[in-house]
Amino acid sequence: MDLLGQREPAVYGKVTLKQINAELRKIAGRKNIGLKIVQSNHEGEIVDLIGKANAKFNGLLINPAAYTHTSVAIRDAVASCGLVTVEVHLSNIYSREEFRQKSLISPVAKGTILGFGAKSYILGLEALMDLI
Repeated sequence: MDLLGQREPAVYGKVTLKQINAELRKIAGRKNIGLKIVQSNHEGEIVDLIGKANAKFNGLLINPAAYTHTSVAIRDAVASCGLVTVEVHLSNIYSREEFRQKSLISPVAKGTILGFGAKSYILGLEALMDLI
């Protein structure tokens, strides 16, 4: 995710993570909702952050990226954290390679928004704000 805007722009678009995060902050700010935005390439760090999130936050917007398809640990952290969770993906995972067509996170999330590029994050945040 830290290479967003550079990595496979035909799949993920040219918008950077910094640009997406700025837009999310604007949207949340208009509704007077605080956001903490974290990006990590390390599975254990993601699990630790999710595990501590319920003490501080009311919801979780997550793009587990490649961990979507492989991480039982992140799935279990989401399932046990007690937070309303919305999963987002820039691409439509169901129109991609077979190994990407299974999400371990979707069954433990309230909903999943995918395939709308950077707009997936905006739609996901709006859905999360409505849910909480």
